[in-house]
Amino acid sequence: MQRSPNLPQSNGMPPSAEQVEEVLRFARNLEMHRDHEQLLRAMPAELCILVGCSTTALIHWHEGQLTTHVVDSEGCALATDYSATNGAATNGAAINGAAGSWPEAVWQAISEQKNAFVLPELDQPSPDANQRFSEAIRFFRECGSQSLCLLPLSTALHRLGALCVGRKHRDAFSEQEVSLLSLVSYYAALAIDDRLNFAQSEQVRAQLEKERIKLRLILDLNNSVVSNLELREVIQSISPGIRKALRVDGVALFLPDREGQELQLCALDFPDGNSAVRQDLPVSIHDSAAGQAFRSGKPWIGDIGQLEKAGLDHRIASAAGVETLCMLPLLRGNRVLGVLCLVRTEKNAFNQPELEFLSQIAGQVAIAIDNAFAYRQITELKDKLTQEKLYLEDEIRSEMNFQEIIGNSPVLRRVLRQVEAVAPTGSTVLIHGETGTGKELIARAVHNLSQRHANSFVKLNCAAIPTGLLESELFGHERGAFTGAVTQRIGRFELANHGTIFLDEVGEIPLELQPKLLRVLQEKEFERLGGSRTLRSNARLIAATNRDLQSMVDEQKFRSDLFYRLNVFPIHVPPLRERPEDIPFLVRHFAQYFAFNMSKQIDTISSETMNALVRYPWPGNIRELQNVIERAVILSKGPSLKVPLSDLKPRSLEGANGNGNGHGLATLEEVERRHILSVLEQTNWVFAGPNGAAARLGIKRPTLQFRMQKLGISRPARP
Repeated sequence: MQRSPNLPQSNGMPPSAEQVEEVLRFARNLEMHRDHEQLLRAMPAELCILVGCSTTALIHWHEGQLTTHVVDSEGCALATDYSATNGAATNGAAINGAAGSWPEAVWQAISEQKNAFVLPELDQPSPDANQRFSEAIRFFRECGSQSLCLLPLSTALHRLGALCVGRKHRDAFSEQEVSLLSLVSYYAALAIDDRLNFAQSEQVRAQLEKERIKLRLILDLNNSVVSNLELREVIQSISPGIRKALRVDGVALFLPDREGQELQLCALDFPDGNSAVRQDLPVSIHDSAAGQAFRSGKPWIGDIGQLEKAGLDHRIASAAGVETLCMLPLLRGNRVLGVLCLVRTEKNAFNQPELEFLSQIAGQVAIAIDNAFAYRQITELKDKLTQEKLYLEDEIRSEMNFQEIIGNSPVLRRVLRQVEAVAPTGSTVLIHGETGTGKELIARAVHNLSQRHANSFVKLNCAAIPTGLLESELFGHERGAFTGAVTQRIGRFELANHGTIFLDEVGEIPLELQPKLLRVLQEKEFERLGGSRTLRSNARLIAATNRDLQSMVDEQKFRSDLFYRLNVFPIHVPPLRERPEDIPFLVRHFAQYFAFNMSKQIDTISSETMNALVRYPWPGNIRELQNVIERAVILSKGPSLKVPLSDLKPRSLEGANGNGNGHGLATLEEVERRHILSVLEQTNWVFAGPNGAAARLGIKRPTLQFRMQKLGISRPARP
C-alpha cells in the first residue's frame, strides 16, 4: 500500500532529541567538505551512517547537467549510470543523466514537490508510482531495497535535486523517520547551495581581481606617464604588471631612429630572454613584424610560423625562444610613434579581450612617447644649465621659505602648516624631535616666514658650549668678568635683537641659568655677565630639543615655569622612518648635491637600492641618510649610484650602544613604550586616580599623556 505523496510534516511525529542530535552531527560533518564536488561525493555515505539504509542516491541538477551519486549500506560507491533504454549499469561514481534514465524521472517528479514521497513496497508499487518511477524501482530492487523514500533537495530560491533512500525491508519508513529525512534533506540542500554560492563568489572574486589588476596597471601607467619622461623607466615600471595581468613573458618598445630608416629597441623587459635580445638593437622597418605594424598602423599578431610564411625576419625571435608575438602600433593622432611588442615563449595566441586591453595600454604609452619627444630637445639644452644651477639653488635656499625643506609626505605637510600658522605671530616655539630630523631647518622656516625675516637669525647649540661659558654666550660679558675676559663680548640675545634666536638642545641648559633665561622671555631684559646695566632684547625665541622636557620637569631637572613659557606652540618634527615617502626625494637631492661638488655624474639610482633605502629605519634620520649618500657618491664609479647595502643593517643587528655585541637589545624608547602599554592594559586604560596608570608609573597624568603622544600610543577602539 502506498502512502500519500504529499505527506505533511506536521501530521507526523517530530524527530526525537537523539535524532536531532544526529542531524546536527551530520551537518557538522558536511562542514568539513568545502569543495562542491567533494561534498556531493561524501554526502550519500554520511546519509547512510545517519539513517541506516541499504542504498542511498543523491541526484543533483546544476547548470543544465544532472549528476547522480549512489552508495550502498557500507558507504561504497555503486555503478550508477543506469539507462532506461538498455538497463545496463556502467562504472563510475557520478553520471550525467541522459533522457529517459531513472535519475531524470525522479528529478522531474520530485523537484516541484515540497514533501517526501514514500514507496513502501517496491515489489508491489501502485500503478501511478510504477508508471513514474519504473526505472528507479527496478534499480533500487536490483540493489536489494524493498522500500524507497524520495525527498526533494531545494531551498527557498533553488531546486537542487533529489535524495533517494532505500531500505531492505518493506514499509521501512515511519512518519517520524520521514520527518527526520525531510529535515536531513533540508540541511543537505542548504549545504549544497552554500558550496555553489561560495564557488560562484570565488569565480566572481577571481574575475574582479583580474579587472582590478588591469585597472591598477592602467593607473600605474598613467602615473608613470605623468611623472616620468624617461621611456625606459616607464616601460620598466609597468611591464611587470603587464606580464602578470596578461601572462606574457616579455615587453619591448621599438622607436624609429632620427632618420626614420630603422627601428631601435629602446626599452626591454624580458627576464627569461637570452643575450640575443638587447637594448638599442636595430630592427629593419621593411622586413620585420614591428616594421609592418609601424608602417601600416595596424596590430600584427602571430607566431613564429606565421612570421616565416609572411617572409618576415624571425631570426631574433627564434633565438630568444619566442613563440607568440603581438605588435601594437603606438598611435598619436595621425602619427605612428613606435611599436609596443609583447611576446610569449609558448604558443598561446592573444585573444580579442586581451587585444582590446593592450590597445588601451598602447594608447597610454603613446602619450608618454609624445611627451618625451616634445621635451627631448628642451631637456638636452637645459641639462648643463640644470647641473650648474643646482649648487646656486642650494646656496640661496636659506633665504627662500621652505625650499630648503625637501619632502611632500602628509606628516611633513602637517608640520609646515603649523609653521605657516605660527610664523607671523611672534610667539615662542618649541621644536622637539629626534636628533638629525632637521629641527634647525624648521626654525629657520619659522624665521623666514615671520616679519623678522629681514633681521638676524642667531643660533646656538647649548650642548656644544661648556656650562661655565654658556651664560656668557647667551647674555655676553663685561671686560674682567672672569679670567680670560680681556674684552667686552656681546651675547646672542643682544645680537638677535628684533630678530630670532634659535637655542638648540635647550634641555641641556643648567638649572642655575634657567631663571635668567626665563627673565629674558618674560621681561625682555637681562644683564651681561659681570655687568650691572640692564639691557633689553626684543628677540623671538625658538627652542629645540630631542629630550622629554616634561619628564625632566617631573624629575626636577628643568624648571616648570620655563617649560610652560617655552611650550607656547610645540612643533613635533617626525623622524624619517615616519615619512618614507620623502626618502626618494632626499636621496636624489643629496646624490645630485654631492655629485656636483665632487665633479661626478650620477644619473640613475636602481630600484633595489631605492627600496633598500626606503625600508631602512634610519635611526640617525636625515643626518645619517646624508652621510650614507655622500659615502655612496664617493664610492660610485659610474653614472649609477652604488650604495653599500651592508651599511643599511638595522642597529639591533649591530649590537646595542654601538659596541657590536650583536645581542639585538631594544632601544630605551621601545622599552619605555612596552612598559607604558603594559601598565595601561593592567589598569584598563584608566589614567588618573590612586590606581590609575599615572600613579603606578610614578608620574603626573599630563606627563603620561605627553609620553603616549610622543611614543605613538593610542587607546584601542572598543569592540
